[in-house]
Amino acid sequence: MDNLLGDAAERLFAQTCTPEQLRRIEQGHAVAEAWAACEAAGFADALVPDAQGGAGLDLPDALPVVLAAGRHLCPYPIAHTLLARAWLANAGRSRPAGSITIAAHGLAIQGKRVTGSNVPWIRVADNVLAQINGQAWLLPAQAGCIHPNGIHGSLDGEASWTLADAECLGSGTLLDELSATAYAGLMAGAMDRVLALTLDYANTRTQFGKPIGRFQAVQQQISVMAEQVWAVRMAAQLAFQGHGALPQALLAAMGKARASQAVPVVADIAHAVHGAIGITAEYDLQLHTRRLRDWRLAGGSESYWHERIGAHALASGADALTYLRTALQGQA
Repeated sequence: MDNLLGDAAERLFAQTCTPEQLRRIEQGHAVAEAWAACEAAGFADALVPDAQGGAGLDLPDALPVVLAAGRHLCPYPIAHTLLARAWLANAGRSRPAGSITIAAHGLAIQGKRVTGSNVPWIRVADNVLAQINGQAWLLPAQAGCIHPNGIHGSLDGEASWTLADAECLGSGTLLDELSATAYAGLMAGAMDRVLALTLDYANTRTQFGKPIGRFQAVQQQISVMAEQVWAVRMAAQLAFQGHGALPQALLAAMGKARASQAVPVVADIAHAVHGAIGITAEYDLQLHTRRLRDWRLAGGSESYWHERIGAHALASGADALTYLRTALQGQA
């Protein structure tokens, strides 16, 4: 199943989410055509039960789709959408049409408006599933007042809604972990692509008559990068272990923390190996490293999740080894 689903996602995203298309969407062009192809393929409802019109897959089955989305930098929140739709289905709520981004942080109710200074994916998403004061809110993007955040190429932005356009869904339990799980998978896929770009460049760029990848100093740096990339792949697999279609809170926290921690190491080494070409607008590396740095902070950085994990560990009263064993088994 993993190979079939992952291969299908790779083919679709390679055709509909090219770097050229991403550049146009970052500049404000419509994302509707690319999103329509993804939704038609059924990926958005992969975790929704059969009885509610979905594929009825479990959370680990969706990881290949999210990895492919990260690898190709899909310019719409497919990872968030499939997790949000699973959460809505589990809560007995109807699923809105279109894509859904999860905003577990940063939104607040001010007077008669819901406001957010840096809402993830808001420039391309159709809906926002937000957590505000412990409650879940569904916000249609078309009803919001949206502005770019001023960061080059960012798909996030400032947004606000009237309370009349916002629907309160009750308890927002697990939205934080849904966001963490989505970003862990996306970062693992994007880092995999950064490693591939770096290896290709190191094997083709020559200096002093031979590829730079044959110099020991470069090989050592790429080895460090590869270790980080595969550690993040394992972290994503950890985050995508869950009960049915929903993640386990502590495993999601561990996965996001480890993925975020690796971002500066992987991105810095990639740019060190590439040199000046890596930051040029025409070269694809900067597309991935910019997005990785965004995703490192989105949904909580490693510091945020380390604090959550540490507080949970202290509250458990168990020794470190016992706590780690039970956490990895999903029992903590």
